[in-house]
Amino acid sequence: MELFVGTDIVEVERIKKAFDANSKFLERLFTQKEIEYFNSKRMKLPHIAGFFSAKESISKVLGTGISGFSWKDIEICHDEKGAPAVILKGKAKNIANKKGIRDIKLSISHTKTYAISCAIAIGGEKNDSVDIKTDERS
Repeated sequence: MELFVGTDIVEVERIKKAFDANSKFLERLFTQKEIEYFNSKRMKLPHIAGFFSAKESISKVLGTGISGFSWKDIEICHDEKGAPAVILKGKAKNIANKKGIRDIKLSISHTKTYAISCAIAIGGEKNDSVDIKTDERS
């Protein structure tokens, strides 16, 4: 098995500038469900930055960056307890399948100025052994 980790941090101001400069910014990067989530928030820019960061983190888990698939092939949603969850579609899902990734765990945090995320997945064959190194001291 192989562990895949991706992390990203983004300045909320950078997202604000992109949002202000391009009227299609949201539609180009986010699914309709994601946009509906943003619109439900009083301060939506930190949430947009968090989802942007999350998509970058997930692209790092996939090992491609945002290349070879669409931004919308990664959808961020929330589980029944409100934790962020990942839905892969299209070419992003194909890349994950080739790596044996079946699930990606995601954490997102943000303040008024920064958004950060971390994505973790395990891939490879089910029967692969995991080599755990230990430091045994007496």
